[in-house]
Amino acid sequence: MTSGATRPERHHDRAAGRPDGAAAVVIGGGLAGTTAALALADAGLRVTLVEGRPRLGGLVFSFRRDSTAGELTVDNGQHVYLRCCTAYSKLLERIDAAHLVPLQERMDVPVLDADRLRLGRLRRTALPVPLHLARSLALYPHLSPAERAAVVRATLALKGLDPADPALDEMDFGSWLRRYGQSPRAVEALWDLVGIATLNARAQDVSMGLAAKVFKTGLLSAPGAADIGWSRVPLGDVHDTLARTALEKAGVRIALRTRAGALARKDGGWQVSVDNGPHGSEQLTADTVVLAVPQRETHALLPDGALDGKDRLLDIGTAPILNLHVVYDRKVLRRPFFAAVGSPVQWVFDRTDASGLTRVAGNERCQYLAVSQSAAQEEIDQPVAKLRARYLPELERLLPAARGARIHDFFVTRERTATFAPAPGVGRLRPAARTQAPGLFLAGAWTATGWPATMESAVRSGTAAAREALTELGFPQGQLPQEAA
Repeated sequence: MTSGATRPERHHDRAAGRPDGAAAVVIGGGLAGTTAALALADAGLRVTLVEGRPRLGGLVFSFRRDSTAGELTVDNGQHVYLRCCTAYSKLLERIDAAHLVPLQERMDVPVLDADRLRLGRLRRTALPVPLHLARSLALYPHLSPAERAAVVRATLALKGLDPADPALDEMDFGSWLRRYGQSPRAVEALWDLVGIATLNARAQDVSMGLAAKVFKTGLLSAPGAADIGWSRVPLGDVHDTLARTALEKAGVRIALRTRAGALARKDGGWQVSVDNGPHGSEQLTADTVVLAVPQRETHALLPDGALDGKDRLLDIGTAPILNLHVVYDRKVLRRPFFAAVGSPVQWVFDRTDASGLTRVAGNERCQYLAVSQSAAQEEIDQPVAKLRARYLPELERLLPAARGARIHDFFVTRERTATFAPAPGVGRLRPAARTQAPGLFLAGAWTATGWPATMESAVRSGTAAAREALTELGFPQGQLPQEAA
C-alpha cells in the first residue's frame, strides 16, 4: 500500500516557491519527534508521526503498577527541568501542560550529609549573578571555608569559558576542577551533585564543554536560571496524552506500534517503508523526513551518503539511569525532594500525589518515594534483592522516620541507554540537523544542540530539524519556528 502523509486539508497563504501540500514523515514519537511534528504541522505541512511503541513520550513515560497500597501510576524515572530550559517550557505551553509542570519560585535544593545527618541548602536570592548564590555558598555546611573560597575562584573562571570551544570538548571536567583547586569533597558536595544529575556522568567522565554549558547556563546566566520544575502529574499525562491531543488538533496523523524499516529516494522525495504489525506494511511518501530516534537506530536507517562519517554515530556512547521506588506505610519525608552527599543515594523525590496513591481509600498516610540514580553503570544490572538490601537501610539512615516503617512495595526501573554519554570528544561526533540528502533531517537529544542529553536538548533538536526542513522547502525566515533563547 502506498500513501502520502495525510491529514485534513488546511489552507494557508504560501510564499513563492513553497510547495503546496508538502508532506512530512517524522520517525520517533519522543520529545524531539513531537516537537518537530508540531512545528511542521503548524507551518501547514501534512505530517505523519511514526512511533514503534504503543505511546508517545520516548524515554519520558508512565505505567501502572499494583501494590499492596493500591494501584500506582509510576514514572519510569524522575525528570526535572530548569527555568533556563526555555525550549522545553515552550513545548509545555504548546501542549497546554505548563500548569502541570510548574517551577519553584526560587531555586532551593535541600542537601543532606549522610554522615552527620546535617542539612544544607543551595538556594538563590533575587540579587544579580553571581551574587544570587553568595549567601547560600557562604552558609553551605558541607564545605570548609577554604573549599568555598576555591569554589568561588572556579566559578569566576567558568564565566570566561566558551562552551562551544572545540578545545574544551576534548578536556575532561574533573581535570579542570583539580586545576582550579577543587577538593574531592567539593567535587562530591557541589560539582558532581549538580553534574551527575544533569550530565549523567561524574566529572572525570564529562566533556569540559558540556560541563561549562550546564554550569554557565544554569548558575551564571540569570538569577532564576536554575529554579527547578517537575511534573505534578504522571509524565504520561503530559508527554503522551496531552502531546497526542495537541498533535491531533494540529492535524498530525499518529501511527503507533509502527516501525520504520527503510528510507529511499523516489521521484525527488522520500519513500518510507513502515511495518504496522498485524495491519501489515505501508509505504509513506514525503517531501521531508525527520529521523528523531536514538543514534544507533538512526545509523541503521540512514541511506548511504546521507551523512559524512556515518559510523561516528556508533561512537556516541550511552549511559544508564537507575530508579528505585519505595512505598512506605507512613510519611517519612516532609520535603518534595532532597539530594544526599556521603551516601550512595543521590536524589529522592516524593511521588505520592502524582502516583495517585493519596486517592486510594485507606492509604492516605502512605508515602511513595522515587530514588533517582544517574551514572549507574555499576548497578544497572544488579538484582532487585541486592539493591533492596543496599538502599532500604541507607534510606533509613537518611530518614529516621523510615526506621520501623512497613514497606508496601519496592521495585526498580532501569533505563540502560537513558542518555548519550557526555564523554570528552563527544561534541565532534554529534551531527547537525541537516544531512547531505535533500529533505532528510536529524533530531534527538544526542544531536548537535550544544546541550547535554536533557529534555531541553531533545526539544531544541526537534525545533532545529523543523527549521532546516522548512527553510529547504522555501519558507521565509519570519515564518520559521522560533529558536529558544
